[in-house]
Amino acid sequence: MKRSEFLKSALGGAITMESLKDLYKWNEQLATKDSLMPMLFVGHGSPMNGIEDNEFSQGWKKFGEEIPVPTAVLVVSAHWYTPGTKVTAMPEPRTIHDFGGFPKALFDVQYPAPGNPALAKETAALIHKASVGLDHEWGLDHGTWTVVRHMYPQANIPVLQLSIDYTKPPRYHYELARELGALRKKGVLIIGSGNMVHNLRILNWQLTDKGYDWAIEMNETFKSLIQKNQHSSLINYENLGQAAKMSIPTPEHYLPLLYILGLKEENEKVGFFNDKTLMGSISMTSVKVG
Repeated sequence: MKRSEFLKSALGGAITMESLKDLYKWNEQLATKDSLMPMLFVGHGSPMNGIEDNEFSQGWKKFGEEIPVPTAVLVVSAHWYTPGTKVTAMPEPRTIHDFGGFPKALFDVQYPAPGNPALAKETAALIHKASVGLDHEWGLDHGTWTVVRHMYPQANIPVLQLSIDYTKPPRYHYELARELGALRKKGVLIIGSGNMVHNLRILNWQLTDKGYDWAIEMNETFKSLIQKNQHSSLINYENLGQAAKMSIPTPEHYLPLLYILGLKEENEKVGFFNDKTLMGSISMTSVKVG
């Protein structure tokens, strides 16, 4: 099969010659690097972190300053939960205010980072585990822009999102992520955005800076398993006992972590920051890889 035919097949057949030219241009501009771009799983917490100067937003800003400037950012956000897998493919993604009950100042925020249709097509072509749709409707939800705007406040780096297929089990997401490794060699920063411990049903607003004992214990268990590369246990988190079930009553905020673990090389270093459990049942812990 010719390369153009392969790419057309991989992207579902809906590719014009102009689209192929964009994809070739993307590949030509980004030479494969000797080192892998670092990765990040971020505990994003409240949308208010998007406009507040606090310990969490400062931690995200510091991470952005410490790593090489990325060619683009690809975010797997807990808040884009779809049947099937999609990647944003518009040149100018909108800022989505997917929340309610917060101050007007938060709704007024616009994060006008560009998209990158060529990168979207490249991402879709890399994934063979699923047929990836090129999305022109979504944009950047608060799992993405509240974090990335602190890292790259000038909004001058392309930002894309990859959705989470809610019909698939955890191992599927871990294995799908492994197909994205080539993007790291081209300087793309891949971020998983959620929370390892996330149970809004039993949130306690009085515990501003404290977590329930079981939540703190589970956060430490997750960190230990990550450090030891015990990914199978993290994939099969439902086997980790009652604390895990309370920490992950629904999986959407946890699954972004599995994308980062799936992409991690065995000997890559991991580190933690923003390592705090608060309001009883929310872990803000962020994981940096590489």
